[in-house]
Amino acid sequence: MVLVIVVAVLALLAGLAANRFLRPRLVSDDDDTGMGVKDMVGPLLTLTVLLLAFVLVTANGSYGKAEVASRGEARAVDQLVESAEYAPAAQRAKVQADAVCYARAVREQEWPAMADGKGSPAPSVWATDFRRVFREVEGKPVFGMLIAADNKRSEEREERLTQATASIPSAIFWFLLATLTITVIALGICLPRRNNRGQILTLAVITALLTTTLCIIRDVDRPFGGIIDVEPTAMAEVERQATRDFLTNHPSTDLPCDDEGNRRAA
Repeated sequence: MVLVIVVAVLALLAGLAANRFLRPRLVSDDDDTGMGVKDMVGPLLTLTVLLLAFVLVTANGSYGKAEVASRGEARAVDQLVESAEYAPAAQRAKVQADAVCYARAVREQEWPAMADGKGSPAPSVWATDFRRVFREVEGKPVFGMLIAADNKRSEEREERLTQATASIPSAIFWFLLATLTITVIALGICLPRRNNRGQILTLAVITALLTTTLCIIRDVDRPFGGIIDVEPTAMAEVERQATRDFLTNHPSTDLPCDDEGNRRAA
């Protein structure tokens, strides 16, 4: 970073020195115009658009990963429920009940927490229960199936929590905002003072488009807390199916958790 700053400062000094000492030898003495402000705004606007486009692609990639991880986690939980069908009755009931409670904890507690880039310890309670039940069937054919599904669930949850944090540092966001501000001000300086309704309208449209792009970047960079957010739709569907299966197989047994995934008192 220091090298970049030093080179940029040296380039600026070299340019100013060339303007002061070299330009008079290359042009006529009566040349006092050079490059106007409006000629310099074009590259500035291009730079702003390119920066916004690049950062938007980066933020959109994080959003896509968050959505994929959410769906992958739901599929892994569903696979746990299906694999539990091959386990003995006692362990099957425990795994299916824990899967329902895990899904509830993720949907009701961890999802809202991810809006602030945080997680929740509630799902980990049921993940620990999973492993406790797995030890009871160690050595049986279903053991490997359950372990594989649980490992997949753990990996997808970790990826989901990773994508919940902002992928674009605050410094870059503020830099983009400053660049947008300078660009709009520079465009405003170049507007004619009279008969300028069309130019003012165009400037307003450009400002709105650039601002909208920056707002979209900010929103997409928070895939679980913005307007364009990832909903727990897949996890809710898995919870519904797992609850149905558990109640069908064990109609007289209550789930060990409440509607928010908290463990009930014994």
